[in-house]
Amino acid sequence: QVQLVESGGGLVQAGGSLSLSCAASGRTFNNYAMGWFRQAPGKERERVAAITWSDVTTYYADSVKGRFTISRDNAKNTVYLRMNSLKPEDTAVYICTAGPAPYGNYQLWPYRGQGAQVTVSS
Repeated sequence: QVQLVESGGGLVQAGGSLSLSCAASGRTFNNYAMGWFRQAPGKERERVAAITWSDVTTYYADSVKGRFTISRDNAKNTVYLRMNSLKPEDTAVYICTAGPAPYGNYQLWPYRGQGAQVTVSS
């Protein structure tokens, strides 16, 4: 059974930092991209960041560029999201997801976690 389990997140003041981790298990994730999207109440789902298996290609939403960094440890099947200079508008549930090459629409990726709450107070 494939599982993506997020950890980290929490409550932080604006300008602070948080880190998220997502550990994947249950299959081999060779050639899988991994990433994060977020969902906030009353807002559209937003793809935040993604990284390919080889680390060659990363994606960041314009809203987080320069503040968030995605990385992965393939030996551990784990992807990380370091979030700096957090803003109240970053408040959302952050959901880890994984999808096979050629990746396509992230919303169709077959695997996702339960989500981790990130709350940024002003």
